[in-house]
Amino acid sequence: MKITREVKRRMRHLRVRKKIKGTAEKPRLVVFRSLKHIYGSIVVDDVQPCKVITTVSSLSEAFKKAAKEDEKGGNVKGAFLTGTLLAEKAKALNIEKVVFDRGGYRYAGRVKSFAEGARKGGLKF
Repeated sequence: MKITREVKRRMRHLRVRKKIKGTAEKPRLVVFRSLKHIYGSIVVDDVQPCKVITTVSSLSEAFKKAAKEDEKGGNVKGAFLTGTLLAEKAKALNIEKVVFDRGGYRYAGRVKSFAEGARKGGLKF
């Protein structure tokens, strides 16, 4: 099997996932980014299989309504907006504290902007 970028990212993600666990009190905020879009989910790992509580992406209707012309899923501004939208959904579900799972990506660029948007929206990690 050839070790591609995606395989390396998954290996990093598994290494991070050994240390990070989402509980009912403090769920896990997972980020996934593709070339054109960014996705964020809040997951509880206590139950088997893992339970996804809520999800927001740059493809969702809420994002499309709130986004300005220069905010797209593939740029930093769009990632920031997606993070704030996820924080608003989490606050509506009475979730204030989360554990951030960067998904094997570097904490820079869109991933960092997503996290800052979630913090600005009221989530604490």
